[in-house]
Amino acid sequence: MKNIFTLIILCISVFSFAQTKAPFTGYRSFDIVQGYSGSGTPHYYLEVQKNGDVHFGYVQINQADRTETTEEMNAGKYNPKVMKVSFKKYKETFYVKFDKNKIYMTDKDGNIQKSEDCCSSMESATQDICTCESELYQR
Repeated sequence: MKNIFTLIILCISVFSFAQTKAPFTGYRSFDIVQGYSGSGTPHYYLEVQKNGDVHFGYVQINQADRTETTEEMNAGKYNPKVMKVSFKKYKETFYVKFDKNKIYMTDKDGNIQKSEDCCSSMESATQDICTCESELYQR
């Protein structure tokens, strides 16, 4: 009986790990919210490590004085449903989910958001509201 119980626990563990395997490892940059005025819109990135930890960060360059602000945070293990990103410097918190090619801004339940802030300048001419998504760009 003890061996059967151990086998069941092992199977559940293997199945759980398989469901949360990250779609890639390495560095990817993204820009979900579009900038218009050159005001120093942050350029975001994420890095998925081999152990499944996901780090998010940004680089922002002030266009007036060329000062650079950066921050990085560990969002924990990859979760395909939703991940919380919290940056301390600007007290910024948002939720995302991502796959191999794209990242999506979501609510805390993983529902993909739509907003006028997510439209590019080209889209703004034809649409009032856009899906908050970005390609994931490799270096």
